[in-house]
Amino acid sequence: MMRLLNSLCRNSNGSMAIETAIVAPVLILMSLGTFEVSKVVARQNELQSAASEGEIIAMAAAQGATTNTATIQSILETSLNLNGNQVAVLRYYRCNANTSLVTSASNCNTSDIVSSYVKLELTDTYTPIWTNFGVGGPISLNVDRMVQLS
Repeated sequence: MMRLLNSLCRNSNGSMAIETAIVAPVLILMSLGTFEVSKVVARQNELQSAASEGEIIAMAAAQGATTNTATIQSILETSLNLNGNQVAVLRYYRCNANTSLVTSASNCNTSDIVSSYVKLELTDTYTPIWTNFGVGGPISLNVDRMVQLS
C-alpha cells in the first residue's frame, strides 16, 4: 500500500491539467469582473462629460445664445442615449443672498437681486453580467450639476 502511495506522489503526469482546472476559472472570473467594472467607470465618465457639455451650453445660453432648458435636455438625451425620465434640466432662482432656491423668479420681490441657476440631473442604471449568476444587482449612476448663470 505504501509503495502505491509513494508512486502516485512521485508521478507528475496530469498535474498541469489539474492546476489549470483550478486556476482557469478564477482567472476568467477576475478578467470578467475587470471588464465589467471598466464599463461601469466608462459610463460614469460619459455621464460626467455630458454634464460638462450641458454646463457649457447653459453658460453660452446665458451669454445671449438662444437655447432653453428643453433644448439642453434634448441634446443630453440624444448624446447619452437616455430617455426623458433619466435627464432633467431644471431652472432655479435665488432672491438676494437667501440660502434657499425657488423655481420661479416671480417668487422674489421686485427689489431683490435675482440670480439664476440651471441644475442638470443625469441618472442611468448599468446591469453587469454577473447579476445573471445571482451576484450583486444593477448599479445606479447619478450626476448632479448646478450652474450659476447670472
